[in-house]
Amino acid sequence: MNLRAIWAIYRFEMARTFRTLLQSIVSPVLSTALYFVVFGAAIGSRISEVEGVSYGAFIVPGLVMMSLLTQSLSNASIGIYFPRFIGTIYEILSAPVSPLEIVIGYVGAATTKAVVIGLIILATAFLFVPIHIQHPFWMASFLVLTAISFSLFGFIIGIWADGFERLQIVPLLVVTPLAFLGGTFYSIRMLPEVWQTITLFNPVVYLISGFRWSFFGTSDVSVGISLGATLAVLALCLTVIYRIFQTGYRLKT
Repeated sequence: MNLRAIWAIYRFEMARTFRTLLQSIVSPVLSTALYFVVFGAAIGSRISEVEGVSYGAFIVPGLVMMSLLTQSLSNASIGIYFPRFIGTIYEILSAPVSPLEIVIGYVGAATTKAVVIGLIILATAFLFVPIHIQHPFWMASFLVLTAISFSLFGFIIGIWADGFERLQIVPLLVVTPLAFLGGTFYSIRMLPEVWQTITLFNPVVYLISGFRWSFFGTSDVSVGISLGATLAVLALCLTVIYRIFQTGYRLKT
């Protein structure tokens, strides 16, 4: 394992974050805080509790998870897309660095940034509502596993995209709507039975549900199923990335 190569890629990606601190950290935290204030004030005044939890506290895990999904996806996709765009990816591919080391470097940096943003948003939420985390270990596990899974997904998007338009299609038109429809601001048990069944086909439901369980001990689906869904997404992304490097898809041309 070439640890020096992994550290070089990781350090470069983290340095890019600090150069664009306003865009990378401040902007997503501020946006999520505004979601919290608007939805917590507007809807919270009409819905006092959801499953025995105050509405303001109930939406915190959903907001953290929504930000985690979008930021890990965006950071990883941009991180690998720009070397392809400017041509420096060929220097990396020709260096004595294995595909595994490349993935660890880029995905590790994207995961770190997403987790940091998620923790900052969580810390900010404590300023608005009292929150007690019942299962801190599982909260951290869901946080890290989800960040890794969607950073891997973002890595795939960054390789697949052949322009900035495609780079934004999946986060804007797929991930964000799925997050909104996945129980970020409500419990799916509040929906009619037919829509509950349809919503279960949304993979984000399982991620948010498991994460919310670690806070309040309640979930829309079994926590075991949520963990299994998270690991399934991770395994699927790893399989796709393995095939990308095996075939050289959009890397060797």
